[in-house]
Amino acid sequence: MLDLPKRTSKPRTNGLTSVQDTRLSTGELESILNDYSDFIDIAKIGIGVAYILPNLKEKIKLYQAAGVQVYLGGTLFEKFYHQNKLDDFLKFLDQHEINMLEVSTGTIDIEIEERCKLVERLTSNYTVLSEVGSKDADAIMPPSQWIGEIKVLLEAGAKYVITEGRDSGTAGIYRPSGEIRTGLVSDIMTQVDTEKLIFEAPSSSMQMFFINQVGANVNLGNVSPLDLAVLEAQRVGLRSETFHLSSE
Repeated sequence: MLDLPKRTSKPRTNGLTSVQDTRLSTGELESILNDYSDFIDIAKIGIGVAYILPNLKEKIKLYQAAGVQVYLGGTLFEKFYHQNKLDDFLKFLDQHEINMLEVSTGTIDIEIEERCKLVERLTSNYTVLSEVGSKDADAIMPPSQWIGEIKVLLEAGAKYVITEGRDSGTAGIYRPSGEIRTGLVSDIMTQVDTEKLIFEAPSSSMQMFFINQVGANVNLGNVSPLDLAVLEAQRVGLRSETFHLSSE
């Protein structure tokens, strides 16, 4: 009955919602998926928690049965990489039937040339996401470096590039206070196709900023599984701050 912004439908290639799951029990997850699986495209089992979860296989199967792609947080990739055990990480993914991974440099420094080589190597067997930006709130990269790294990672074969924001929204594209680095974001958006970016946006205010800047079908990451209905309402103009989104 209402004229609302048109949302893409699953399986989506843009308008993605990627949740950050670090603490849901399988029972909680099952309930969330029963109600909201249409709103979720990707689930990141965040930080390194996947390595110690006793119910990891069950969790992965619940997501996959609901049409949600699963990958493990970039921190776990970096831990294996730092210990020269990348092949073991890939075996871990294969054992759990995970075909998506993230090549990141949030905690350790991996030169962009090496990250591109990793992306090129891994795209033959996996859907590869990569990430630009540091989890160190004091690490400042000029916009030109952000844009340059995003472009070469996409050229290397990354399906999407994630702009670092942390689950707290206090690093990367955000200042330590949580304020969005709007100048940086604007520069990135003018130089890179936003359909190839996933903006980490853990809070509603951050999500609404990107929805108003890009539109209903912006790709958003680090979303709380408890905020799925609110985010979808925001995407289609059913919240005051996004009320005037175009329905075209």
